[in-house]
Amino acid sequence: MQHLVDQAGLTEQFDIESAGTIGFHQGATPDSRMQAVMKARGIPVIGRSKHLDSFDLEHYDLILAMDESNLADACALDPKGQYRKKIKLFSEYCSEHAITDVPDPYYGGEDGFDHVMDIIEDGCRNLLKSLTD
Repeated sequence: MQHLVDQAGLTEQFDIESAGTIGFHQGATPDSRMQAVMKARGIPVIGRSKHLDSFDLEHYDLILAMDESNLADACALDPKGQYRKKIKLFSEYCSEHAITDVPDPYYGGEDGFDHVMDIIEDGCRNLLKSLTD
């Protein structure tokens, strides 16, 4: 998403962060296989993993979960339901892939990371369009 925003010259208009609902890889760079796919597509590898917390729900205008399990985990950080309207499934923005959950690329064989990147690029293009129209 950051790459698309930067390409559109909208960097100053967006504050984009990536976070997981478990802290297992906190502080780590993306998986080396994902980095290879990103580099092959001309997408800069930036950032490190962080853990989603209740501050994120308050701070950001939109929280996107990659699957139903992560959606439930994100919603659990909002026991009063005050931020529920801004927590959505990423797949709501996909138009080329009829999915609900973005699959975990670790279990997708050799092409798993390419397939997931196809889905992410699809959703991010539509997300950016929806935010700038």
